[in-house]
Amino acid sequence: MASETMSMIIMPPSEPHTHTVVFLHGRGDNARNFARSLVFWRDSHGRSPFQAFPSFRWVFPQAPMRQCASSPDICPQWFDVWNVKDFADREELQAEGLREVVPQIRRLLANEANLLGDRWDRVILAGISMGAATSAHVLFHLDIPAAGSGRLGAFLGISCRCPFLGRPLPEMRKAIGLEDGVPDHANVIRNTPVLLEHCVDDPLVRLQNGYGMRDTLREFGAEVEWKEYPSGGALVQYARWNGRRCRVYQ
Repeated sequence: MASETMSMIIMPPSEPHTHTVVFLHGRGDNARNFARSLVFWRDSHGRSPFQAFPSFRWVFPQAPMRQCASSPDICPQWFDVWNVKDFADREELQAEGLREVVPQIRRLLANEANLLGDRWDRVILAGISMGAATSAHVLFHLDIPAAGSGRLGAFLGISCRCPFLGRPLPEMRKAIGLEDGVPDHANVIRNTPVLLEHCVDDPLVRLQNGYGMRDTLREFGAEVEWKEYPSGGALVQYARWNGRRCRVYQ
């Protein structure tokens, strides 16, 4: 069971604060290792994200430790999955974790917007793998008032897929079953810019799953920019699992 207060790693800006990125790590990883891994992400000028955006505050929430239903393992995961080769298999297991963490991440986003003078349009929600799948459901359950810009600054999903794929938005929300704060519209989804990135050779979240997320967001009214790369799946796998598989961080 996730606690009411979510632990997190925060990387403060090196210049006056203008934006915040809330970035969710993948299954089996942790916030500290994932934050460290971004130092090795480089743009075309050789800069890390922290160097490229010095006025950004970076917030890395930590997924709770959960018992895996399909194995004796206990690992950090936003929600449980029965079958990673078929995410629709016993799909209802995913709802329990999402029901716990989505409200917590919504509160985190609200706190970050408050630090920026209620400028929700300066808060970016991002995730990789299971963190991106979770972030998408946060986006599906956001209700930002027009006075707060009515949208996020952006949604970024790396190597992600959509739990409860194929359902209309009201049915998807019903499947998660949040008690409070569920909007009856898709305004935030329609108004928030979306960037999805996926590698063709991703060994875990197949490209077809990424197409499913892309098409679902578009069906719900989002303007989605899709970036598809022929290779890089091994690097995505490393970013997901560096806490377990790379001794550098142990």
